[in-house]
Amino acid sequence: MASGLASCTSFLDMTPTDRVSDKVMWETTSNAEYHVNYLYTYVYDVLMGQSVAGETEAYTDMLKYGSYNYNSRCFIPSELSYGLSTTLTVSYVEAYLGTWTKWYQGIMKTNNAIACLHKYGQMSDEDKTRLEAELKFIRAYLYFDLVKRYKDIILYDENMDAYTKDKAISTEAEGWDFIQSDLAFAAANLPEKGVAKGRLDKGTALAFTTRAMLYAERWDAVKAAAEEVEKLGYALEANYTDAINKEISAGNKEAILQYHFDRSSNVTHSYDFYYTPGGDYTIYGEAGGGYGTPTQEMVESYELATGGFPDWTEWHGTTTRTPPYADLEPRFHATILYNGAEWKGRVIEPFVGGADGWCTWNVDREPQGRTTTGYYLRKMVDEGHDVIALSGSTQPLSVIRYAEVLLNKAEACYHLDDVAGANAAVKAIRARVGLTYTDKSGSSLWTAIRQERKVELAYEGLWYWDLRRWEVAHKAYPEGLTGYQQHGLKIESNGDGTFTYTYVSVDDQDRNFLEKMYRFPMPSSELDNNGEVEQYPEWK
Repeated sequence: MASGLASCTSFLDMTPTDRVSDKVMWETTSNAEYHVNYLYTYVYDVLMGQSVAGETEAYTDMLKYGSYNYNSRCFIPSELSYGLSTTLTVSYVEAYLGTWTKWYQGIMKTNNAIACLHKYGQMSDEDKTRLEAELKFIRAYLYFDLVKRYKDIILYDENMDAYTKDKAISTEAEGWDFIQSDLAFAAANLPEKGVAKGRLDKGTALAFTTRAMLYAERWDAVKAAAEEVEKLGYALEANYTDAINKEISAGNKEAILQYHFDRSSNVTHSYDFYYTPGGDYTIYGEAGGGYGTPTQEMVESYELATGGFPDWTEWHGTTTRTPPYADLEPRFHATILYNGAEWKGRVIEPFVGGADGWCTWNVDREPQGRTTTGYYLRKMVDEGHDVIALSGSTQPLSVIRYAEVLLNKAEACYHLDDVAGANAAVKAIRARVGLTYTDKSGSSLWTAIRQERKVELAYEGLWYWDLRRWEVAHKAYPEGLTGYQQHGLKIESNGDGTFTYTYVSVDDQDRNFLEKMYRFPMPSSELDNNGEVEQYPEWK
């Protein structure tokens, strides 16, 4: 939209007609909302733009991309995870994990929108303040993604005359101050969801505050915001799958910020094409799906439905005994498809020669839908979607849900020595899936919080960033992401209804997280054009 580039200041104005279009655009509530709707797309862009190489879970023990081709969602995520200093260069990290230029473009557009709203808005003060609150939420959302990556960044507000070619970076604390202030304004001035008519609302701002302030380690702010969210009527869905798949419009009381899709308007996404089981295609003679598959390490992260963890030792060799899938807790069955699992009216066959098939890492270069690990994703893949008849998916994608707010609160309470508050939040998360819980303290409580974040929020784009913000990623696995390899189970049919399971590595070498990756490098474009900045110390 051309209006997204219009400016209220001489710094950005290219022709006098821009000012006229700005005036028309921002005078009325309906026109202004039209423009703000355009900026809403950054919510989706940030959600889906966390890594050009693929889902960030592939940088952890959760997900393996099986293709050996040198492309995104293929070999590159593994290469980045190996942590070789010759690979993790400024240009390479910038290319696959950098968002600096894209999000600053969004921030400039959002700042310009706030400036135009102030200058031209003729709507009621109530509407003007509400629209400003929406814009400040979007700005905080973009700045959050920058601070979590780069720590010390450049801050601009809606004073467009202050935009200059050369501008120094601010401290990380100043960045969090800015984000906290914008979110506080949004929370104070957005309506509750019942009257928001599908637009950003108070609960969204408060919920996102719990996430942002968790990264900022401002525990009091996390706890206070979480308690305000609790008062707004959000709750855990009784069924874990409903928490992920059900749309807010269908009554999902757990989803707080959710991105919807509409096939009639050709607004779809490609998640099913990349992650549905390969058999969904191969049984029709086509190829697709299975680009990234869950690892054995992730499978072993799930408890038994009765509590406690099974002993997987027997499956770390070769055995014909069936793994204890049936005995695992409900979130496993809602998240991961395994040999024999039911899916779309058929049974998953991730074995050699099966309908879904097996791909040997580093031998079969192109999986073409076959699994490299013996598993497929179920979570966030639409079981009702016909991938042959329809290319795009319409399954909703939740940006933040109430379960995360509870876990954010649990972590904040832990740091505030509110043991009772932390235990209550963990207990609520586990109760939803029928897992018992005994109150804990100290390191045992922290282990419980970490466990619940991993399995409850699996594949929702948070685990890699959790390990970074805790600054444990450089430590030895399983606490961190160093000195381990991902594994899968190679499955072979014995022809009599039984199978042979063989534990195999799906890596070329050990994975390692370099400490300099706690902050991504400033991009060369900023260094070349801004005389007031220099490269971060870790990357010089």
